Amino acid sequence: MEKNLELPDLLRLIDERSTAFRAVVAAAPSLDAQVPTCPGWTLFDLVKHLGGRDRFWAAIVGAGPADAPPAEAAAARAALEVPREREALLAWLAASTQVLLSALREAGPDAGCWAWWSALQTPRTSGGVARHRVQETTVHTYDAQLAGGAPQPLPLEVALVGVEEFLFTVCAAQSAWPHKPTAFDFHAAEGRSWRLTVDGDGARTTRIPVPTAATGEDSDAAGASIHGTASELVLYLYDRIQADSLQVDGDAGLLDLLRAWEPEE
Repeated sequence: MEKNLELPDLLRLIDERSTAFRAVVAAAPSLDAQVPTCPGWTLFDLVKHLGGRDRFWAAIVGAGPADAPPAEAAAARAALEVPREREALLAWLAASTQVLLSALREAGPDAGCWAWWSALQTPRTSGGVARHRVQETTVHTYDAQLAGGAPQPLPLEVALVGVEEFLFTVCAAQSAWPHKPTAFDFHAAEGRSWRLTVDGDGARTTRIPVPTAATGEDSDAAGASIHGTASELVLYLYDRIQADSLQVDGDAGLLDLLRAWEPEE
């Protein structure tokens, strides 16, 4: 089993991806550039969103265990105003990231807090927040690159974490799958694989041992198998690229059912 990244590594990745995001924004011809993967948003809107989310999650982590986000944090996010001048905007974003990193560092990895996801496979802790923020910052960096016309593959380290983050956090559910039970296997070209099982008990993900994934053992259990680089898998899962950019074995129609499914928690 792969070792999960520790909190210092997650904080480093958040900082690295935020720095990369700011570099893209600094070099962009215009903050009014449209972001194709976030319809209706400009690059300015994307910066505001990312920095606002950094501050929102910092407040959530700082508040500790709760049944809902702190009212003050929700109000601050709704009333958020940011500088429109580029240099000041980038300074605000850098400060926002530091606010988040400081809150996560102070809390440590195991402090409880509110989170929107099910605690089924990802804990509602500061460590769970850190892992999710790595992915949000990473994917939005890709969005910003796309707005500038020069998208890049996700760095391998964050891409491998990202596949698992999405499957364990976003896909985990206890609501019954409304179709025939099946499984989806996700195979990263870099040598890691995961199985998402959906049935009457909901959805849950397991890691597939490398020898099993390499030999195709028990492959009949999967209704669909999706192959690509870790970067491609993350971008597909976050709806940044389509399934036809990947190799899909089995019943590709199952992917449409999975994407349309909205579990009730």
